[in-house]
Amino acid sequence: MQQTTNIKERIILGIDPGTSIMGYGLIKETGSKIELISLGVVKMDKIDDHMLKLQRIFAKTVALIDNYKPDCLAIEAPFYGKNIQVMLKLGRAQGVAMAAALSRDVEVTEYAPRKIKMAITGNGNATKEQVSAMMQRLLNFTETPEFLDATDGLAVAVCHSFQKVSVAKGGGAKKSYSGWDTFVKDNTKRIVK
Repeated sequence: MQQTTNIKERIILGIDPGTSIMGYGLIKETGSKIELISLGVVKMDKIDDHMLKLQRIFAKTVALIDNYKPDCLAIEAPFYGKNIQVMLKLGRAQGVAMAAALSRDVEVTEYAPRKIKMAITGNGNATKEQVSAMMQRLLNFTETPEFLDATDGLAVAVCHSFQKVSVAKGGGAKKSYSGWDTFVKDNTKRIVK
């Protein structure tokens, strides 16, 4: 009698939020193998109103979720730069994409830019070009995207996949939760009654 193994599959949507260009990438993970489903950008540089940009981010994220049915969303956290206004706008863009995922009951995990670069290239200070080249090698595609934001979004998805593998091997990646109910269920010993 032949034994079959249930290899779990999941689709991961990765997003590099931005208010001019939002990059995204989708991968299918089958066991420890990953394959490219899609990558691209959402351009908003022609939209002058910040609220309309946020509306477009929400709508495009929901459309990606409805189209590809990802099991989870991995998103890059805004990093602190010199301009606080830019950081606030990026934070809003990230929050809107997260809200879009949560509105469809998709689990969300956030990663710092350095952690993503470290997971992909082994260098937390890697350039966008180095991340893009590694994505091309890892996922066997030759087309260079018009915008590096697309491979940045893809890198977030791949980083998330790598965290699962490291958890299975005893690494210390953080657990993500889709809501308070799942957090409480998994942390009953931490609840004071």
